[in-house]
Amino acid sequence: MTTTAPAGTYQVINPANDEVLASVPLDTMADLDAMLVRSAAAQKTWARVPRHERSAVMRVYADLLRAHRDELGTLLCRENGKPIDQARGEIETTIRIYQGCAERIVAWEEEARFLDSEAGHEGDIQFTHHDPLGVIAAIVPFNFPSELNAWKVAPAIATGNTVVVKPSRQAPLTVIRQIELLWEAGVPRDVVQILNGDQELGHALASHPIPAAISLTGSTEAGISVATAGAKTLKRVALELGGNDAMIVFADADMDRVVAEAVWGRSLSNGQVCCANKRIIVEAAAADQLIERFRTAFGGLRLGDPLKADTGLGPLISRSAAINVADQVAHSLDQGVRLVCGGGRPDGAFFAPTVVVDAEAAADVSHDLEIFGPVLDIIPFSSESRAVEIANASIYGLSGAVFSTDLARAMRVALQMETGHISINGTGLYRTDAVAWGGYKRSGNVREGLGTSLAEFMQTKTVTLRSVLTTG
Repeated sequence: MTTTAPAGTYQVINPANDEVLASVPLDTMADLDAMLVRSAAAQKTWARVPRHERSAVMRVYADLLRAHRDELGTLLCRENGKPIDQARGEIETTIRIYQGCAERIVAWEEEARFLDSEAGHEGDIQFTHHDPLGVIAAIVPFNFPSELNAWKVAPAIATGNTVVVKPSRQAPLTVIRQIELLWEAGVPRDVVQILNGDQELGHALASHPIPAAISLTGSTEAGISVATAGAKTLKRVALELGGNDAMIVFADADMDRVVAEAVWGRSLSNGQVCCANKRIIVEAAAADQLIERFRTAFGGLRLGDPLKADTGLGPLISRSAAINVADQVAHSLDQGVRLVCGGGRPDGAFFAPTVVVDAEAAADVSHDLEIFGPVLDIIPFSSESRAVEIANASIYGLSGAVFSTDLARAMRVALQMETGHISINGTGLYRTDAVAWGGYKRSGNVREGLGTSLAEFMQTKTVTLRSVLTTG
């Protein structure tokens, strides 16, 4: 890699200081076609590799990631802008995903059944066999490139598929380096390949006839576009999309915990998280005190160099992203929300931690406007039913939270919220490795996790042994 961008390349910029980190070659449509042809050929061979051997290679790779975690964490911090502790934590999660998939694939069990439960089939036995889907197109976003790439590649190769990965142009370097290490661990180069390009190339990948499935994490708009493209060849489409998650806070809640959890959840990755608690729906009796506490705790987060340990918020992924957040805040103010603190761009890609109040729950930000930056929207409510109504009045349904010392009420409210995951007395941004992660409505159609992702990348074949049992 070089520090200039000759023709046919694009530059990767450190959003904290505009440093050019690398120039990455741009692939072409011809490159895409060639990759997919190689991937399809390699998949036939890779699928015949025994599960225990695939598992062993993945465990070697997990060890390589451990050996390079400092390098990878720093690289992720520099290209993405998230604070260094968060970047290191993402690398640790990536290691666990590969280790977990390696363990689960050797523990995978097929089913067998005797058919004497049906008259006339007493002599028959059936068993299932799971085949890989084939070639997987994986489209990875900028905000968690390491972890979200792992959730696509690890279960796909564990189950015998091959993968063409298209990382975000804004943060491709960690993914590229990790795939280089995957090859070093013993995964053949054509089993996992890297496609570097723009949205047009991503659309071509999704619509190409060779991939059997598309796995995308990104915006709802991108998901709809990819699903439409994939529908032409009836691909399996796995989408983990946007969110405008609600945190419902009753007046009896532990407010220290509310503030700590909400501030952590909304500041993670500098506010660029689909499942962050973006809407704080708080009982009116506690609204004023909570607003002031957020002004201090959230509004007081220190912006700065993400490589420094005392930085609370780093930059957004780019200047244009920060400008977009500023425009969204301005739009919300035009719709009647009240600005409590923040609301501006101090410099470059940085955006000040911002708190707004929507007393009428009427603005777009309180429903379908997902702001991908450090902005907390506080919405007072007067009754339990109204809190649920506001929370559900969104096209999204990824995650959510309820805070109350009355656990019966918290459970009652949680079960009414239209989301894929709910935390009680904690931020909804709570994604463990084992959880079946995914959303309702326009937040997606898949469940990722160690207990679910292997099945997402396989198809079931049933084999029947006819008349092999005798009766008498």
